[in-house]
Amino acid sequence: MTVAAQATPLPPLVAAADTLTAEELTRYSRQIVLPGFGPLGQGRLANARVLVVGAGGLGSATITALAALGVGTVGIVDADIVELSNLPRQSIHDPGSVGAGKAASAAASVRALATRTRAVVHDLRLTRENALGILGDYDLVLDGSDNFATRYLVNDAAAILGTPLVWGAVHRFGGQAGVCWAVHGPQYRDLFPQPPEPGSVPSCEEAGVLPSVCAVVGGIMVGEAVKLITGTGRTLLGRVTSYDALTGGFRELAYERDPEGAPITELVDYDAFCGTTPPGDTAGTVVRPTSITAPELARRLAAGEQLTVVDVREPWEAEIASIPGGLLKPLPGIEGWVGEVPAEGAVVLYCHHGIRSETARRRLAASGVEALSLTGGIDAWSLSVDPRVARY
Repeated sequence: MTVAAQATPLPPLVAAADTLTAEELTRYSRQIVLPGFGPLGQGRLANARVLVVGAGGLGSATITALAALGVGTVGIVDADIVELSNLPRQSIHDPGSVGAGKAASAAASVRALATRTRAVVHDLRLTRENALGILGDYDLVLDGSDNFATRYLVNDAAAILGTPLVWGAVHRFGGQAGVCWAVHGPQYRDLFPQPPEPGSVPSCEEAGVLPSVCAVVGGIMVGEAVKLITGTGRTLLGRVTSYDALTGGFRELAYERDPEGAPITELVDYDAFCGTTPPGDTAGTVVRPTSITAPELARRLAAGEQLTVVDVREPWEAEIASIPGGLLKPLPGIEGWVGEVPAEGAVVLYCHHGIRSETARRRLAASGVEALSLTGGIDAWSLSVDPRVARY
């Protein structure tokens, strides 16, 4: 299949359960009466095994909805613990879960919501060593991870296994969702052949995310899961839907298989592929820090440490807000500043959110100058150090 998008319904993923109890017929009656769904569709949900990668914002929206729908088995992969700052968008966890493992916390919520749904906890980091074994136990994978290394890993493992994949991503006021299934159409690598430059896309911690966006994108992902499991409707295979909360609008992008793309036959080092760790054997080497947090910068400045703080934004931005005592060296001409770099003390670069300063750091590194990038930029400085600094 080489067309941009699925033209006809795909075959259902699983056979239906033999029977539904009277309680199940009552509980799921509002979805059973849907045209083309019926007891057969509900029976397929009851037999389905779905793995959710990530129990964060998208995981909260998808895991609870899958359980509420009556999906028979929901696996949860996450090695993180619940933090207080997670709660606004990760509604599957409550304040009592802070400090607990996210996978176990999410599973507890599933068991409280739907006693007939089997919740499987995978309290671990998905790696190329364990991915095929874990994904191989499920009919469908929903990827709500928050980093590109995991997204490529999940896609490649699903492609090797022939497993359909529903993916979602959120960022600030928007998000995307799509379906990949190498057996029937395009995959994630056809849409994104190469990952973005490290540091070019800020994390949720740096950029923020509107909690309701997680609910919207997660809802789309669950809808795709239902269609794949039951064989109803037209899935997002070969299409991406994007949501913008600031306008309330949706856009759609269709894409095709890359005719020159090679089949995926093995898993690779995804941290190296995405540039999140140095490639090769780093044993015995010293890895120098490349970033600094706002509180740490404030502490070092207060201690009188010799630091050169450099603003790589444009002059008009510096007029709105800046860190006292810093130099203004806009990013476009940063290489021209190399000859003026002080010989003593560390250099700290900052911008609005940390993206341009990371780019500047890499350019200076290529010229032989080591520097640190301020994580989260001046926004982080305003939030955690000096609220008098204007945010824009």
